[in-house]
Amino acid sequence: MFKKIRHDLHTVFERDPAATSKLEVLLTYSGFHALLAYRLAHIIWNRRVPLLPRLISQFVRWLTGVEIHPGAKIGHGFFIDHGMGVVIGETAEIGDYVTLFQGVTLGGTGKDRGKRHPTLGNHVVVGSGAKILGNITIGDFVKIGANSVVLRSVPSNSTVIGIPGRIIKSVGVRMPEEAMDHINIPDPIAERFDAMEQELIELRKKVENPQDSR
Repeated sequence: MFKKIRHDLHTVFERDPAATSKLEVLLTYSGFHALLAYRLAHIIWNRRVPLLPRLISQFVRWLTGVEIHPGAKIGHGFFIDHGMGVVIGETAEIGDYVTLFQGVTLGGTGKDRGKRHPTLGNHVVVGSGAKILGNITIGDFVKIGANSVVLRSVPSNSTVIGIPGRIIKSVGVRMPEEAMDHINIPDPIAERFDAMEQELIELRKKVENPQDSR
């Protein structure tokens, strides 16, 4: 547990340039506070102690605005940026080096029992306000745009935006680490308009100079 906590603390400095000291993180970072409490509650949960893990998670929800069910599984290098409004369900599984921004929900879609929350791979970045719902799998090195609603599984090395979420970019090689944020996301509408504009320019040239098109 303590090894994971040290890793969590180191991760804050890797992902947040505003972090200036360990004391500052320990005293003021609500996402880190919520993760610390989760690590403790998860150990108690695995030992099948009744009630106490949920009491811890609910108290931390009131304190930080972050709700992590003690039954969730979270890898190392996990980072919650700002944190307020983040919800992680009981059967959610999160890989290593995952970043969630404020307002993210890893939730279910109904009253199904068993595995009903999403599974996130390694190096996933989920933008502010995004919702990932149901027993779906998000592959490694996936970027999910702000306010997207993802209802279907997403393959590795993909970029997802929209409501419902749609894959706008998918490649066969992993994305570079420096590109793993939630602002460097392609705009498919703008790209389509650019393509249409180029087509109109070519058509105008053909109309104005019909001889050149022969």
